[in-house]
Amino acid sequence: MKKISVIGAGTMGNGIAHVFAMKGFSVTLIDISEAALEKALATIGKNLDRMVAKEKISAEDKAATLANIKTSTTIAEGVSTADLVVEAATENVDLKLKIFRDIDANAPEGAILATNTSSISITKIASVTKRPDKVIGMHFMNPVPIMKLVEVIRGYATTDEVTQSIMELSKTLGKIPVEANDYPGFVANRILIPMINEAIYTLHEGVADVAGIDTVMKLGMAHPMGPLQLADFIGLDVVLAICNVLYDGFGQAKYAPCPLLVNMVTAGKLGRKSGEGFYVYTPGSKDLVVSPKFS
Repeated sequence: MKKISVIGAGTMGNGIAHVFAMKGFSVTLIDISEAALEKALATIGKNLDRMVAKEKISAEDKAATLANIKTSTTIAEGVSTADLVVEAATENVDLKLKIFRDIDANAPEGAILATNTSSISITKIASVTKRPDKVIGMHFMNPVPIMKLVEVIRGYATTDEVTQSIMELSKTLGKIPVEANDYPGFVANRILIPMINEAIYTLHEGVADVAGIDTVMKLGMAHPMGPLQLADFIGLDVVLAICNVLYDGFGQAKYAPCPLLVNMVTAGKLGRKSGEGFYVYTPGSKDLVVSPKFS
């Protein structure tokens, strides 16, 4: 595989494009928004600048990486010569199904179609294509250029050959792939999201405050980031979406999203991306300030 198309120029998409381009792959980054594409290229440039400043790469490496990336605002054009397409759009099942129908109609017959979904069924996504055997989950962690893990998720029809190909490709990117089967949340989010949801319940029920809950998990469990801060980082809307996937998929009360989480998302308090969640985020400041709502 030499030609990679990445659909979605947001945080995950630009990170995926970054790591492929750094390893010499020809990357087409696709988004319907020209502004989003420009922002993505600027973000990749800034991330590469940091790597140059830390002497992890040279200025020539930066230039070569950026030269490996082109952009497109249409799926039809962007995937037409791809060996691999990686979808990294918003965690919305209807949107992903629409995108995969479009990819399937326009990508070469032999192309592998991967999704960066963190929880949605690979089998369901594959069902809207004519190549379910070539559809697979390739779940990168955020931030993509730094985090080593890639969950490789087999759909019901995904072949051994496709799975092995993506496992080896992940290693080529300098990542450590872990194979998983297609059940709600896979491995990472089946374990992580209930923990975050339980932390929100712990706050909701008045067991401890925001800082207390995060401090217990950081100092007591050696987590680098407390679960409420991590929820803000992921995006509370994304946390809620994955909670709903788990709850719908397993039908067990233990996966039901906390009412506080539901209310915060409804109120537009989505965490870092909106400027406020459990904490308040001020541009340019690294101080961790608890939201007045929870002070």
